[in-house]
Amino acid sequence: MLQNGAKITFLDTPGHAAFTAMRARGAKVTDIVILVVAADDGVMPQTVEAIAHAKAAHVPLIIAINKVDKGDADPMRVKTELLQHEIQVEDLGGETISVEVSAKKKIGLEKLEELILLQAEVLDLKANPNRSAEGAIIEAKLDRGRGPVATALVSRGTLKVGDIMVAGSEWGRVRLLQNERGETVQSAGPAMPVEVLGLSAAPEAGDEFAVVDSEARAREITEYRARKRREARQATTSRQTLDQLLKTRTAGEKKLLPLVIKADVQGSAEAIQGALMKLGTDEVGAQVLQSGVGGITESDVILAHASGAAIIGFNVRADKQSRERAKRDGVDIRYYNIIYNVVDDVKAALSGMLAPEVREKFLGNAEILEVFTISKVGKVAGCRVSEGVVRRGAKVRLIRDHVVIHEGELSTLKRFKDEVREVQNGQECGMAFTNYQDMQKGDVIEAFEVETIQRAL
Repeated sequence: MLQNGAKITFLDTPGHAAFTAMRARGAKVTDIVILVVAADDGVMPQTVEAIAHAKAAHVPLIIAINKVDKGDADPMRVKTELLQHEIQVEDLGGETISVEVSAKKKIGLEKLEELILLQAEVLDLKANPNRSAEGAIIEAKLDRGRGPVATALVSRGTLKVGDIMVAGSEWGRVRLLQNERGETVQSAGPAMPVEVLGLSAAPEAGDEFAVVDSEARAREITEYRARKRREARQATTSRQTLDQLLKTRTAGEKKLLPLVIKADVQGSAEAIQGALMKLGTDEVGAQVLQSGVGGITESDVILAHASGAAIIGFNVRADKQSRERAKRDGVDIRYYNIIYNVVDDVKAALSGMLAPEVREKFLGNAEILEVFTISKVGKVAGCRVSEGVVRRGAKVRLIRDHVVIHEGELSTLKRFKDEVREVQNGQECGMAFTNYQDMQKGDVIEAFEVETIQRAL
């Protein structure tokens, strides 16, 4: 609420790379997009992505150039960088409004509010409050004391306590409405965000909601939507399975790390799932068996145990029964409150699943000068090292006329009568192979080591 009585509802979307879907939803729900760009950083990848979302939703932009109080701030750099993305601000002869602000020093915030109201007036942004409510679900969660809680933004009409509301594939009678300050209200008009209690379960973030006239109609709509979502999921699963089978035939089986994700809100669960899906390669990948909101339950542990999965809890905890069952069944539960840490840990786990790279390191060559037969030992080759070094325990190849005849290990490496660890270039020595006797004068023995290098994503 501003001093002149006008109201502006701000919907803040995170700038974190993982929250792509949340930014896309934000652009669809809002009437005006305020693109905040740091004056000292310039246009970042998330900025470009937000511009694309705003264009896709056909929503006008206002550019807020933040942190202008900092010493290295360069607002003109931001304005010129935006030209590369077809955003021309008024200062450079374009139509996009820009304003320089500092959230820390509260510089330019009143001007930003005035520009938003002016843009709303020019666009004639109005809604009819005297009709059944419609809008969008911004976020949803399971609250321990209150049950399913949905944060809804009314786009037209008025939502009242007692209304029968359908949100995605969930429905319920509105039991309680709370505004952004946690105060109980009886109704919510256009552009008013409220927390809604009374739904049967937490809907998905981004679902549209509407008020219907009867419970029978609400059941009919939600049952149809739930069936359609179930069919879509099954179709996707079937396609993935066929694709995986085809890949398996050509590139070998892909190793999957099964996971169960539980988060405090729908947006976080969605962001984590999206970030983990990007980590995969042709060899390894994360497989999210189930993703949801609310605390970790016993059924989550049972699912994880049956499928050999780990459970990721983001800002949620397991109850006593779940913890005991997890301990008994050997299910790993990991708790996090920072998405970067989730991604880093899963990335490390996937790196461990990658097959190590085997690399061969050349040590040296030795030419067989003479072959001796010694009782109780068998054939021993008298050699001179012609290149590099030959070590005891190294793997060796016997090469005759540039063709590999045998590959194995040395059983003996001697200089004169003493067993030695290695023989240098130019020195003579005696060598014998493990379980191999077919050596001839003039053959070349190549010594090499095999290094195993652990790969990382």
